[in-house]
Amino acid sequence: MTAAAGTPFDAVLLLSFGGPDGPDDVRPFLENVTRGRGVPPERLDAVAEHYFHFGGVSPINALNLDIIDRLRAALAAAEIDLPVFFGNRNWHPMVEDTVADLYAAGHRHVLVFPTSAWGGYSGCAQYHEDIARALESLAAATPGLADDPITLRKLPHYWDRPEMTSACADAITDARTRLPAELRDEARLVFTAHSIPVSADVAAGPPELGGHLYSRQVTAASEKAAAAAGFAAHDVVWQSRSGPPQIPWLEPDICDHLEAIAADGAAAAIVCPIGFVSDHLEVVWDLDTEAVETAGEVGIALARAGTVGTDDRYIDMIVTLITDQLEGQTTDAAGLGCTDNGARCAVGCCASQRPSRPS
Repeated sequence: MTAAAGTPFDAVLLLSFGGPDGPDDVRPFLENVTRGRGVPPERLDAVAEHYFHFGGVSPINALNLDIIDRLRAALAAAEIDLPVFFGNRNWHPMVEDTVADLYAAGHRHVLVFPTSAWGGYSGCAQYHEDIARALESLAAATPGLADDPITLRKLPHYWDRPEMTSACADAITDARTRLPAELRDEARLVFTAHSIPVSADVAAGPPELGGHLYSRQVTAASEKAAAAAGFAAHDVVWQSRSGPPQIPWLEPDICDHLEAIAADGAAAAIVCPIGFVSDHLEVVWDLDTEAVETAGEVGIALARAGTVGTDDRYIDMIVTLITDQLEGQTTDAAGLGCTDNGARCAVGCCASQRPSRPS
């Protein structure tokens, strides 16, 4: 199938968070992330040290470029003739520049794949805002845009796709084999995702769905993956909170939870970062550094499951999402998060909550 065979879509944009490529990028990147949020300089200094611990380079850009390379190959194998572009919210290549490049190259109907599977403000609505901001930038630089417009369609939430569940389950199974043999049968399975302010979770999703869309999706995805991996019980916890301590965020924190289960007698745990598609900084710092240290302090053997972005099933899922749009040509019943040109899913959907997220 090619884009010329009955579909107007002519390109794909992978849209992500962004990350610094070197030490000199760290502070400007963090200032981009927190612009307008009143984050104190000392907090940025603290988070900057996490990046400097890894040479000032976030893994996220290289991981995304790997996904793009594999996606291009998979599209070609499926005979889908769509070029794949890369844009970020907070660091180069910036989405505004990429959309300008797309337009200059003649593309007018673009599918946007976000590197977040979830609903809620940070997981979905902010990507709509990125699209709208890029279009505003393009309009300011392109006087004739109204006569020759471009459409950017964000692909829907994909947390419940079977490819995600099976890839996550296999990652859990692999992690279990890395525990001491005598502890594998008693290991606690712990899922973790990025914490957000409780107020943001309350507002997550179309109002008619009653809020808490993000936490409900994470809970449901964890249940699916645990069952697929053969676990009768599991825990759902959170990580990477930031912002003023007086503002409630989703709890418990992963490190607090490790301390709690150790006190209850747990000797081993498998931690699955279900909320993240790649091993970017919040995974390698919060889990591979801080959680590993906490586990060592409380005497728990810890194995961390891999993220799904390196699994070929993740790439297959992206191709399926693209194919669905090529064949269906509609956002009706396509799933939450799938709208054109930055429109929200519904009036009042994911009321703008701008949590401080400098990591």
